[in-house]
Amino acid sequence: MGVINVTPDSFSDGGLCAEFQAAIEHALQLVEEGADILDIGGESTRPGAEPVPVEEELRRVVPVVEGIRRHHREIPISIDTTKYEVAAGALAAGATMLNDISALRFDPRIGELAAEHDVPLVLMHMQGTPRTMQDNPRYSDVVAEVKAFLQERIAYARGLGVRHIIADVGIGFGKTVEHNWELLRRHREFLALGVPMLLGISRKSFLGKTLGIEDPRRRDCATALLHALLLDSGISIVRVHNVALMAQLRRLWWHLQGRDSERG
Repeated sequence: MGVINVTPDSFSDGGLCAEFQAAIEHALQLVEEGADILDIGGESTRPGAEPVPVEEELRRVVPVVEGIRRHHREIPISIDTTKYEVAAGALAAGATMLNDISALRFDPRIGELAAEHDVPLVLMHMQGTPRTMQDNPRYSDVVAEVKAFLQERIAYARGLGVRHIIADVGIGFGKTVEHNWELLRRHREFLALGVPMLLGISRKSFLGKTLGIEDPRRRDCATALLHALLLDSGISIVRVHNVALMAQLRRLWWHLQGRDSERG
């Protein structure tokens, strides 16, 4: 899953794709590099981020979805939003997947949209909100608490009629560095949820703090190395900024498995 942030303030690439045409061109490049899914967001979810009005978020993402669809009719396009109006507008423009970092807590109607359109829905764990999530996050058992949260949210979404659910433990969303590492060490425990797992670790600050890499854009190698170490942890989708590097990892992995093609 290739990341396209149509924002001026995202943590690692804010402003890179703030203009529609730049975002569309970046998306097309990610497809060429091997992206299987494109994830478009019009509101930064970095720690301390301020909310974006619905109208502005729509203005940012809808033309990008439409622009990508003019070039690629089949590639899955995910819209990263917590707002019903933005999700609905993106689906009407050609999006085929919803990615809700609030797991339907901010606006349950997103679940109703996913059920109505029969599209996949990503449910992510987050303690607090993007603005407050890193204000001293605490858990007695981070794995047990995140797992229980996701179980409840999956059941809630199914109750709304959502058929295709993907879970995300929410690395970096209301977690300390050690919380993140504990979730990764025990990630296979989340397979008991019975749904595909998405992982978003790309360029995140826990990597920088662990390895002393301040610039997020210089964390791509660490991102790929950690994904390589997690290849047997049951992850179905990896959400990354540097698609080309991850595509190389995938190709090497398939060759190591003795497959004739990357698709098996």
